[in-house]
Amino acid sequence: MPHLNKPELLAPAGNWDCARAAVANGADAVYFGLPRFNARLRADNFTGEDLPELVRYLHERNVKAFVTLNTLVFTDELTDAEQYLIHLHRCGVDAAIVQDLGLVRLAHETVPGFKIHASTQMTLTSAEGLRFAKKLGVERAVLARELSLRELEKIQKDPVLPLEVFVHGALCVAYSGQCLTSEALGQRSANRGECAQACRLPYQLVVDDILRDLGDKRYLLSPQDLAAVDEIPRLIELGIASFKIEGRLKAPEYVAAVTQVYRKAIDACLAHKPQNQAGAPSTEDRYKLEMTFSRGLYSGWLNSVNHQQLVHARFGKKRGPLAGYLKQIGPDFVELDFQTELKPGDGIVFDTGGDTGQEQGGRIYQIHGARLYFEHDKIDFSQLKPGHRIWKTSDPKLERELRKSFQQDPPPATLPVDFEISGKSGDAMRVTARCGDIATSVESGIPLQAALKQPLTPEKLREQFGRLGGTAYHLETLTIRLDDGLILPVSELNRLRRQVVAELDKNRSGQIASPEQAAIKPRLQQILKEIAVSIKPVNGEPQLSTLCRSLEQIQSSLQCGIRHVYADFEDIRRYREAVALVRESGSPETAIFLATPRIQKAGEEGFFKLIEGMKPDGILIRNLGALSYFQNTTLQKIGDFSLNVANPLTAEVLMKEGFERLTISYDLNADQVLSLLRQAPAGWFELVLHQHMPMFHMEHCVFAAFLSNGTDHTNCGRPCDHHQIRLRDRVGAEHPVKADVGCRNTVFHQKAQTGAAFYDSFVETGLRHFRIEFLNEDSAQTRKTIGDYQLFIARKLDAQTLARQLKAQGQLGVTSGTLTVLQ
Repeated sequence: MPHLNKPELLAPAGNWDCARAAVANGADAVYFGLPRFNARLRADNFTGEDLPELVRYLHERNVKAFVTLNTLVFTDELTDAEQYLIHLHRCGVDAAIVQDLGLVRLAHETVPGFKIHASTQMTLTSAEGLRFAKKLGVERAVLARELSLRELEKIQKDPVLPLEVFVHGALCVAYSGQCLTSEALGQRSANRGECAQACRLPYQLVVDDILRDLGDKRYLLSPQDLAAVDEIPRLIELGIASFKIEGRLKAPEYVAAVTQVYRKAIDACLAHKPQNQAGAPSTEDRYKLEMTFSRGLYSGWLNSVNHQQLVHARFGKKRGPLAGYLKQIGPDFVELDFQTELKPGDGIVFDTGGDTGQEQGGRIYQIHGARLYFEHDKIDFSQLKPGHRIWKTSDPKLERELRKSFQQDPPPATLPVDFEISGKSGDAMRVTARCGDIATSVESGIPLQAALKQPLTPEKLREQFGRLGGTAYHLETLTIRLDDGLILPVSELNRLRRQVVAELDKNRSGQIASPEQAAIKPRLQQILKEIAVSIKPVNGEPQLSTLCRSLEQIQSSLQCGIRHVYADFEDIRRYREAVALVRESGSPETAIFLATPRIQKAGEEGFFKLIEGMKPDGILIRNLGALSYFQNTTLQKIGDFSLNVANPLTAEVLMKEGFERLTISYDLNADQVLSLLRQAPAGWFELVLHQHMPMFHMEHCVFAAFLSNGTDHTNCGRPCDHHQIRLRDRVGAEHPVKADVGCRNTVFHQKAQTGAAFYDSFVETGLRHFRIEFLNEDSAQTRKTIGDYQLFIARKLDAQTLARQLKAQGQLGVTSGTLTVLQ
């Protein structure tokens, strides 16, 4: 059997108990957040004051410490972000997990040598994107969760960076870093750590304007939880460097159970145990995974897309294992067809197929045979029917066992030391010890002599230098380069061992407690000054562009005199018609740009080649893979909102790659846009002034899942070609769903938003490029919208009237979220 590299097991910690649970149950590394720049702000999190103690606790147990700085950073926050980086470095943190491209650049210059891992929020899905991250100085990449084993294999054929993949925990339905739903619906940004979990809410499906009856399927966007424990052998074979467990919002019992199970699976695989023995998770292991937290467990996208299984749509909250089905309902009991063992004190919930916010449940009071009894008046038995499911939601016995695993801190781990002993008769004995990156040597004060009897042997030397009890070390290997037949007093051997241990302690203490302070070079202010040099007065009139999703919208744009048109079609083969239409009907000055898909996976470069072959004037770049592909073409490049440009540093990183302009991130409110425009050349930017917010962008296809029996695009019958669908939320708003060329879905907000109220402030900073984005508007609506904005720019229509006439939401700056907060 081939040699397998040992992967890192990376566990989450939202508080101290979780950190202890991770360490006690076998984690090689722990990741956690601080109060800011952290994509899980609802976790307890650690403070800057906690950090030295936490890092010391982890390092003493040979566990690495990774900090999440995995949100976008706004311009006015850059100074604080720089101080965060310096503090992490000084505390000995092993790496920061980062989303913002500008923050990667700032870390590379401010704390050179400090390791940066690309967050899954960076939406890395291909080798091309990984190459860009590597060029920035990233040392490891956390890949998007939507990649399959086959796609991972393609990436690993020519490895770019060490890769980290999620193996267990909650799955976001949208690509991380590409979800704007919490902003649009709840005034909270997922890119800022405030995800409102809108994917876990119930929705109804409207098909061609008719409400579709889906029975008990209400949670149309809520995936089952990821459980890749069966895929561990294959992931190890693929050379994945780190296996990541999701769950910084979860309880320490969850962290303990999941870490236990995956530690066992990894170790069994590395020991080459057959899958039908310890290599496969036992029934008990699977029970632990289900019991501690589960919305149903599934392999996610690792075994490719399966739209019939990923989202079962029956609930969106924690369940646990299926306890059984109701057979009979009595006046004060229920009789059960058992699927899982139950005990008095266990918690259960009744699944009636209705709204999970109204469901009943509680702890079992007594069990007699197949009958369950509950505390008096706790259950309304009249609401229950035979056939309803019962889920086991709590197992106090298991919870007690898991808590025991971390109630006492595990002792500090000992570190492996490699000894080398050398010398010849008449010379001093030389002992060299190596522990990780640290090496030290000592020499005896007594020369080696020829032995009259009992010379030094490998066994005797191993016994003497293996006496490391009470130290931070254990003997790993012993290399002996001594002439035969020599002797040295045992007392001198003991002295040498103590001296070399003291030297190792001294060197390690300096390395852990005092990372190279000389390497810290605060650079932010100098970088901002260098960017500011490029700021020049801006002349010329504001320019209005349109993004069109149909030929009719392009034709209307041309009729209205628009000189810059973006095409964003579901079927990119029709781009050829779009280019021809502009060439035939537009003026010689009219330019057409073709939008790339939001996501590019391994093997999808053909989409880029097809777009390039249409011979447009330029490309609207939406992902880092597309940037890599089009880097050396003569086509103009505009970066879209999905590149998440939120500060001048990110903007400069991308502008150096040859962009003409960059679309400002939708995460910025009006004040934050103005801060960006004051710190960087306004000519670098374009702002979307009118749009339907793209909320979810996801691999999950609502068309295939609920309008077909197909598992993927090969057998779904392509209902997206024949139907229009909307998702109706709890307040009755109906949000359109579109499928792109890669069969990925985008859910758009029902209502258009406008930033017109702040237009004058933007223009005063020098911003000249503004965009209108259309969705399903017909020709007349398109012309009406363009005409109103042209009147507005010409000062013949005010912002309030514009918003009213277009029925667009015009509210700005309510929260630290998007330009407009949609209600």
